[in-house]
Amino acid sequence: MLEENSREAAAELPIEGELPDLGGATTWLDSEPLTPAGLRGKVVLVQFCTYSCVNWLRTLPYVRAWDERYRDNGLVVIGAHSPEFQFEHDVENVRPALAAMGVGYPVAIDNDFAVWRAFGNEYWPALYVADAQGRLRDHHFGEGRYEGSERVIQQLLAEAGSDGVDREPVSLNPRGLEASADPDTLGSPETYVGYARAANLVAPDGVLPDGPRAYADSPPLELNQWSLSGAWTVGRQATVVKEAGGRITFRFHARDLNLVLGPSPSGAPVRFRVLIDGASPARPMDSTSTRRTTARSPTRGSIN
Repeated sequence: MLEENSREAAAELPIEGELPDLGGATTWLDSEPLTPAGLRGKVVLVQFCTYSCVNWLRTLPYVRAWDERYRDNGLVVIGAHSPEFQFEHDVENVRPALAAMGVGYPVAIDNDFAVWRAFGNEYWPALYVADAQGRLRDHHFGEGRYEGSERVIQQLLAEAGSDGVDREPVSLNPRGLEASADPDTLGSPETYVGYARAANLVAPDGVLPDGPRAYADSPPLELNQWSLSGAWTVGRQATVVKEAGGRITFRFHARDLNLVLGPSPSGAPVRFRVLIDGASPARPMDSTSTRRTTARSPTRGSIN
């Protein structure tokens, strides 16, 4: 019955167009440049990513697992790295980060967003699947729908004549940064600290865009407000601490809090300490409470 349902679902997949050209990539990691013509006969999964995006990071265990399970059956997984932040344009930042995450499939570095535009894409993460004839047959934006996407892969591999495709979905239990989101405890939105997209910053004396300023301790914060104290430069995308002792404080409600940090311009490591309610985050957060987190940075670095 499962096999019959899978064949029926495959027949219902629409044809959404042709697999777009990938020639706009500025370079490739772990591969020579790939083309739609050269990929004919393969089922192709293209996923748009940017390596500091937690939404993409939470999809990564599944994409890695699909690559490992179905590669020998004729699946080609391609990452299209279209950078959200300026530091993500530097391939020497991207390469070790992806390697540390266990990304072993080809990645097109899309610094000019040419591949992004070729797909008409608007999202991180975004997943597109093409059949062995080079036709786009499925897409999904954002996290989730993992079993559905895997069923599409299985169906298109079967369409292409691959025998012995495992019909059971992969069984995963992602942990740490890759753990799936917990909407039941989520009471805080995504927050940016660069002035171009910042919201809910409490700065009693105001912000000096692109210039150094000493920020005073703020009054008590309400839920989802954040503040700076110490010497900082608030830039368009990143906020840079200028000397030891700078603090960024955020009052949030969620199971997890993720903060994107960058090193000093020299590339030297930046030491920092995270406190939750004034103590080391040694225990899980009570899902009914709100928490105040403070990141203390004793050396120069940037927070995005």
